[in-house]
Amino acid sequence: MTLQETIRNTMPLTVGEMVRIATEHNVPVTDVVIEEEMLLSGRSREEILDLVMVEYEHNLKAVEIGADGGESILLGTIATQLNKTEGTKFFSDKFLDDALFYTLAAQVGNHCVGLRPCAGTGDSCPYSGFIKAMMVNGYDREKIAEIGALMIKIGGLFRVGKVTTGCNMEGFGAGAPTVAAATVAMYGGTPEQMEKAMVIAISPTIAVPCTPRVLVPALCTTHVDGAIMIGMFSAKLLMSVDMDVNVPFDVMLAMASEVHVESARHVVPTVVEFMEPFFKRKDHVEALVSDEVKEGEKKHIEETLKKADDIAKKLATGTRSIVETFGDAVVGGSSQAVGSPTNAARICHELIEGDIKKLTIELYPELFARRAINIPGIVMGAVFGAPTSDYEMYNVSVQKAVEMGIEIDIVEGKEESIQKITIETDKMTAMVDTLNRGGGRLVLRDATPSLEEAKKAAEKLQIVLVD
Repeated sequence: MTLQETIRNTMPLTVGEMVRIATEHNVPVTDVVIEEEMLLSGRSREEILDLVMVEYEHNLKAVEIGADGGESILLGTIATQLNKTEGTKFFSDKFLDDALFYTLAAQVGNHCVGLRPCAGTGDSCPYSGFIKAMMVNGYDREKIAEIGALMIKIGGLFRVGKVTTGCNMEGFGAGAPTVAAATVAMYGGTPEQMEKAMVIAISPTIAVPCTPRVLVPALCTTHVDGAIMIGMFSAKLLMSVDMDVNVPFDVMLAMASEVHVESARHVVPTVVEFMEPFFKRKDHVEALVSDEVKEGEKKHIEETLKKADDIAKKLATGTRSIVETFGDAVVGGSSQAVGSPTNAARICHELIEGDIKKLTIELYPELFARRAINIPGIVMGAVFGAPTSDYEMYNVSVQKAVEMGIEIDIVEGKEESIQKITIETDKMTAMVDTLNRGGGRLVLRDATPSLEEAKKAAEKLQIVLVD
């Protein structure tokens, strides 16, 4: 089957399908994108590439305005200031440096003359900045248009998925994986490398709200330029090493689109609460608002700032000496998923007498799903009393416990954060009922033979208990 026939039988194409088809036919992913458009529109390759550059014309003009005198209500004249800097602006890698600069210029230009949105105007910033960087770094028009087409194709998927507020599907969330794909394509990487780079690029953006709410100065700079940084890093990493990335990008995108809606419902209200005191306002608009409303807003702002101060002070009060802050080393890759339940098991081990016959481990759904990494730690803590740093025991604990004839029962709990450890011996039963916390810490709620003994065990083991 020819490339054209394969695409015709599959389109409209997802990212996963684009990668698969490119791999099967040994062609760049950009060729698949353009071939699909040829089938959809009936236009020639040359016509499509010309029209792709037309798509970018207005946004590239906005980049120029932002870089040369443009002023933003939120960012001021930062791009113009940077433009006066001779040589390196941020990093010695010239392409990265240029892409970061022109992306900021696009954001300033967006506030001057607007950008043509993809998922939104946010992701149009890194797309335009990346294209402009290619232009000034000597790439030919055909290559620029091919990569421009790739970015629009991927960005178009996010455009459909973005149904409410959230940078997770726009400037940061759409920008990072799209820039990753563009970088792999620009440097001649494989389709497989492209998909893997996109997966790790989108990962840190999931659920990220639009923190600035498009009204707070400065904050959006790290959203749009963060897309450049994370996207290019992801691409260069996956083109440099052979790393196992086993999640398809289509799964990541599907998850992102679902979380996007939940973030708007549950995260954004808190963001607005804390950011509203810093919203930029325009005098001629505020003149239209009644004094009563403005007084109410002023009172709300004062209450919010007081709340923020109280939270910050509570966090400061809970810290330890800077020479005693780090917890014990934790094998398994996560102090939350491994360290905390392992420490619960260590406490339980301190309470037992006799030979262990059975170990019951109850974990809330997230920890239960991550049992591949936490069960070895829990077993080494409960059966052998090993610390969280014992990587040798971690690798053999389950096998050793089974060889000793110990029955191990793993139960999925329903209560949020629960990690309950029960050890039955030939003489007694010990139990610790705890809640999971990061940094290897835990909440100790109940214990058998007694809660007091469990607390003393935690103190002896130097395990941090929190309320």
